[in-house]
Amino acid sequence: MLGTPTGRTAAGLVLVILVLAVIGPAPWSGRANAVDTGNLLAGPSAEHWAGTDNLGRDIAFRVLEATRLSVGLALAATALTVLVGLLLGTAPWLLGRRAGRLVSGAVQIAIAFPGLLLALFFAVVFGVGATGAVLAIGLAGAPMFARLVQTLVAGVAARDFVAAARVAGVGRFRVLLRHLLPNIAEPLVVNATIGAGGALLAFAGLSFLGLGVQAPGYDWGRLLYDGVGVLYLNPAAAIAPALAVLVAGLALNLLGEAVAKGFGMAALVGLAGAPVLPAGRPERRAAGGERRSTMDGAADEPAEEPADDVVLDVRDLTVSFPGADRPVRPVRGVTFTIRRGEAVAVVGESGSGKSLTALAVSRLTDPAGQVDAERLHLLGTDLRAPDSAVQRRLLGSSLAMVFQDPASSFNPTRRIGGQLAEVSRHHHGRNRREAFARAVDRLRAVRIGDPERRARQYPHEFSGGMRQRAMIGMGLMGSPALIVADEPTTALDVTVQRQVLDLLTAIRAADDVALLLISHDVAVVSEVCDRVLVMYAGRVVEDLPTERLAGGALHPYTRALVGAVPRMDSPLDRPLPVIPGRPVDPAELPDGCAYAARCPLATQRCRDEDPPLRRHPSGHRVACWHARPPTAPTPHDEWETREPKPAVQPPPSSAQAVQR
Repeated sequence: MLGTPTGRTAAGLVLVILVLAVIGPAPWSGRANAVDTGNLLAGPSAEHWAGTDNLGRDIAFRVLEATRLSVGLALAATALTVLVGLLLGTAPWLLGRRAGRLVSGAVQIAIAFPGLLLALFFAVVFGVGATGAVLAIGLAGAPMFARLVQTLVAGVAARDFVAAARVAGVGRFRVLLRHLLPNIAEPLVVNATIGAGGALLAFAGLSFLGLGVQAPGYDWGRLLYDGVGVLYLNPAAAIAPALAVLVAGLALNLLGEAVAKGFGMAALVGLAGAPVLPAGRPERRAAGGERRSTMDGAADEPAEEPADDVVLDVRDLTVSFPGADRPVRPVRGVTFTIRRGEAVAVVGESGSGKSLTALAVSRLTDPAGQVDAERLHLLGTDLRAPDSAVQRRLLGSSLAMVFQDPASSFNPTRRIGGQLAEVSRHHHGRNRREAFARAVDRLRAVRIGDPERRARQYPHEFSGGMRQRAMIGMGLMGSPALIVADEPTTALDVTVQRQVLDLLTAIRAADDVALLLISHDVAVVSEVCDRVLVMYAGRVVEDLPTERLAGGALHPYTRALVGAVPRMDSPLDRPLPVIPGRPVDPAELPDGCAYAARCPLATQRCRDEDPPLRRHPSGHRVACWHARPPTAPTPHDEWETREPKPAVQPPPSSAQAVQR
């Protein structure tokens, strides 16, 4: 804070003002209140720097004496603004959607009125005087502060490290204290200090209007009112208190800017070792629902009891959100199982429902979403059941979630080791030392060098690949039976991608951990996974072994995805293959097959009837009326079977390329 000239100047001015306020009227009370009838309304002089008032009292000393009351009342009003603003701003997060919406509406209505009008209204309600002015100014500034808090909380609450805390069973109040407020503290402090300057000016305004401090007391606003009455006789009588308000307000504003630059590091140092508070109860995310028809994408096979080695059993999973006319269902009747040690990939274009399926399994869907399923079991535990301590412990210990963006997966205000250790302390009852040792061990397990030193660093000190590996290490703090990796290599270069994929493969082989890998890269999943679920428009359209992906896919969409992957032997004189058209909007699904408009094999039956997901004689499941092996070329793979046309200019040989 003191590293810049602005910070040092602001701190010096505020320090002087606070010293004047603390020592109060003791040194100059006599001079400020001494009546001199022989020297009324005198101008500035060596004896009276700002002249005298209508009773001969020294105006300069009265301005100094009024510092305590002016600054004290302004700080009290600012504290009230911050307190009420925090309560109103965090209420939507703590109370939930319905009650929080009422609070947000009340705040929006209050913001619609000018702050001065609100202050005058509250001043009339609470009565004239210092107490009424504190309440009036404090409450008048609370709506704007609450709106700022709401906006900042909403932005941080959408980040992945908050979702990770929720899946670990952390309560809303604890998430607010440990994850939300530390990340929004800097702008709040800046606005609070700037607000203190505004409160100082507002108090001067109320006292000037006769609604603030009453005689015989006086603050800078009251002195300004008295000085304006004799402005033509002694301008210094009005200039002196106005200058005091100006300097104090400017000092507080500059201090806010200086604090903003230093507060971030203070938060990192001070909050990294904050104690763990008792956990609350996460909001329920899944609920039982009615059976969906096969036209919604559910399998038409009879329900079977899961085997003993099944880790995740999902049947007829549907996720819906409120829409303008009717509910929108981005995920429709998804059914699959994952066994111990098995790696299952979910592939498809953006918007096909891959990530939302994983979030529904992890109970991390948006509060507005409704999750329904005929069966949703993790290690035999029904995730549709009401929330309980057993369920929270299961999700926090047996399910590891690796998010897509490693930069947002960690709380930037806390050290890496502390964030990993929190999982172990919360779910396994370890003390601080044991949990930190476990965190260091997990960082070593995910191949991070010098883990003791790295555990004491902050997320911004890690590279992208190291952050992703540390995120995997957080999932390994317990004994996960299932790792859900939501496009874990998207933001990484190809070298680091290989390292992350090799790490996931090694973990799966060493501990018999099941893996659900979500990706849009068919080439990646072909090397890592045993089975592939192909999703389109919220449905699983094909479920097949990985070895059949390249040459044995039955669905035209699956073959189109494979054909769209560039190959080293692709003809150089032809454009890269693409899937024609665009994915359908979940809010405007067609009556028949959602892929019919883009499919080269579509018939009228495809446009009228949505095919169910059935088991094909080849052994795997597919949802297509024309499911068959790719014996004949289609527009998607036609370029692979034709003889390439001669290029206008033949490509250079290796020797020619070297010469060039």
